[in-house]
Amino acid sequence: MKLIYKLKLNGLLVSCFLIIGCSFILLNCSTDETQTVTTFTQISMQDEFSTDGAPDARVWRYDIGTGDNGWGNNELQYYTDRPENIKVEDGMLHMIARQESFMGSSYTSARILTKGKFEQQYGRFEARIQLPWGQGLWPAFWLLGANIDEVGWPQCGEIDIMENRGSEPTIASSAVHGPGYSGGNPIFKQYELQNDRFDTGFHIFGIEWGPEYINFYIDDVLYNQITPEDVTGEWVYDHPFYIIMNVAVGGNFGGPPNQDTVFPQTMLVDYVRVYENSNN
Repeated sequence: MKLIYKLKLNGLLVSCFLIIGCSFILLNCSTDETQTVTTFTQISMQDEFSTDGAPDARVWRYDIGTGDNGWGNNELQYYTDRPENIKVEDGMLHMIARQESFMGSSYTSARILTKGKFEQQYGRFEARIQLPWGQGLWPAFWLLGANIDEVGWPQCGEIDIMENRGSEPTIASSAVHGPGYSGGNPIFKQYELQNDRFDTGFHIFGIEWGPEYINFYIDDVLYNQITPEDVTGEWVYDHPFYIIMNVAVGGNFGGPPNQDTVFPQTMLVDYVRVYENSNN
């Protein structure tokens, strides 16, 4: 069966022919790029944050502490599980960065992950989020390879669905990290809103991920695709990954807060949803 499909690519609406086989759909579009997508229709995990209190322990666990635990990027915060830093309230997950003296740090915040609770290879991963704002804030929604304890980072692979410098409220970015392209040298792309900001409303950040491609979306715009030909080292995205969400303070990406940064700052998450192919 052949259909016409409308796709927004970097804000440009293009008409594409959909060739439907089994699970994969190849878009032969009238642009310079050919995009590969998959129909992911079956929910495999979702958290709508509908129950007030702590995040659902069946889905989420906490990272506690500072970068001294081995996962820091010269960040300044101490991650906690306190309701002052993380709570579900009024149908939203609140991840709150505060300026306060705590356990030797000058800031506190939160970082949660699904490691050991939910991990998946391929699919659509998305979250509807309103970002915090201010110099030194570094919110992120990302994935790490579930084999990290066996092979280490970056061999496990990292997929950054959304990162933001709080000093740039109109810009979000995506990236992948792997052997030969990690740390300060990832495969990276930015997306800029026009006449809007990420801290004044909600936006949907997502990926559609299959064998040999990762497509990155903000709302309905496909703005980046990464394939094995795009990376400068090994392709390490063919095994299960788990989800991480956090709000860092300071760090290598955006630098420290300054005198104009207002605290507390909150990242609001309306939902997190993961889909798999209905044929799986």
